[in-house]
Amino acid sequence: MPGGGFSSVPPAGVEFEAKITPIVIISCIMAATGGLMFGYDVGVSGGVTSMPEFLRKFFPVVYRRTNDPGANGNYCKYDNQGLQLFTSSLYLAGLTATFFASYTTRRFGRRPTMLIAGFFFILGVVLNAAAQDLAMLIIGRILLGCGVGFANQAVPLFLSEMAPTRIRGGLNILFQLNVTIGILFANLINYGTAKIEGGWGWRLSLGLAGIPALLLTVGAFLVVDSPNSLVERGHLEEGKAVLRRIRGTDNIEPEFLELVEASRVAKQVKHPFRNLLKRRNRPQLVIAVALQIFQQCTGINAIMFYAPVLFNTLGFGNDAALYSAVITGAVNVIATAVSIYSVDKLGRRVLLLEAGVQMFFSQVVIAIILGIKVKDHSDDLHKGFAILVVVMVCTFVSAFAWSWGPLGWLIPSETFPLETRSAGQSVTVSVNLLFTFVIAQAFLSMLCHFKYGIFLFFSGWVLIMSIFTLFLIPETKNVPIEEMTERVWKQHWFWKRFMDDDHEGAAVTDGDIPKKYGHANGFNPTSQL
Repeated sequence: MPGGGFSSVPPAGVEFEAKITPIVIISCIMAATGGLMFGYDVGVSGGVTSMPEFLRKFFPVVYRRTNDPGANGNYCKYDNQGLQLFTSSLYLAGLTATFFASYTTRRFGRRPTMLIAGFFFILGVVLNAAAQDLAMLIIGRILLGCGVGFANQAVPLFLSEMAPTRIRGGLNILFQLNVTIGILFANLINYGTAKIEGGWGWRLSLGLAGIPALLLTVGAFLVVDSPNSLVERGHLEEGKAVLRRIRGTDNIEPEFLELVEASRVAKQVKHPFRNLLKRRNRPQLVIAVALQIFQQCTGINAIMFYAPVLFNTLGFGNDAALYSAVITGAVNVIATAVSIYSVDKLGRRVLLLEAGVQMFFSQVVIAIILGIKVKDHSDDLHKGFAILVVVMVCTFVSAFAWSWGPLGWLIPSETFPLETRSAGQSVTVSVNLLFTFVIAQAFLSMLCHFKYGIFLFFSGWVLIMSIFTLFLIPETKNVPIEEMTERVWKQHWFWKRFMDDDHEGAAVTDGDIPKKYGHANGFNPTSQL
């Protein structure tokens, strides 16, 4: 088996001694509350934008349209650029903030970056809950977006670096689990606040985002920074002490030496973003960018942002629409919990490929039902068909929640080498937020013009991303982060040609891969078709 490349680094395949210590579990739970905030923001916007009093105050044109269904067809009553900007401005701000977050993550550490995210969240919540006009509302959303940019940059890195290799996937998915719990809480709160007399329920919905914001801020004060970050910033003794605490053993020297070596290599890189474009970093960059684009092109955020609006459009009453959104939110949480259990047992590729089949089937069925039953001016979806639509949406959401949802964040956070990890995570977050912004800004207009064809559009993307996974995404289950190059990229049938062979040991041939590593490194069409 080829070595790691330097004398101080243990041979590839050696798993470092590590116990699952309480400090790791507590730190990861605290940090993952950044996902709770992100999820709450995703879930709350769809609920408040379907509340009549909120629309009357900030979007009177949409309010009049929803009360005069004869003026527009079912599919077009919520088509309004200002309404879409309320949802999407958060993601545009997050996209900008993530470049600053990359610098703070690398220069000051993961923990201070999470603190900054918490402060942005708190400021945004105050402005949103107290909003008197559209400008105040949008500024609040922009501040929340800055918090999302900083949190999504720091939290996945922190989780990957704190976790022992054998449970890294499960702990990293805590972030995505908290996103889904945040969405569910937002849907439940919207369901309750929509019934408040006096029309101020939307303020309560937006204001209660302060709870996860405070949890993240307090949690960031309580956790220790990751040993990778401390070593990267030159605090070797502190990094060693933290590593000893979080691993629960004194036998940390091999892992510590690997961190120091990775840090030494990283320090030689003066321009991490420029280094990202080098040939040997192309596989990680292409896969990270593709995962973010594909994650949004599943159509999941379109459904999660606008679930109540979508169900309203399909002829559900306002209460039924919010209720259906709660059901899909609950399925989202349960399926993400399934992912935590299965990701380190079944592996990443199995989950992605299975989910592709499930999502494609459910979206095609939804498109067929809507194409037949929901016309522009049809008053109601038959009860049986309405239930079938909700079941198919839940089938789609569950598949996404145990695959593309968590793995879209997990795989990039564990594949970039230390010298480009912060820059790589920044690109990952910014591409994700860019495409989230595009989908959020365009979905209601697309729904108006494509009608039921919107689901066929997304199902076409699901087919493309499943083919990409089959051939180009390698298995990273149970591979230590610092050994990805030797054990994954240099063994992949396609990506190995991008690896500069400047370490000990040449890349093995395709036939050696399963025998040596036991990893599925992508379906090789040249040798397997």
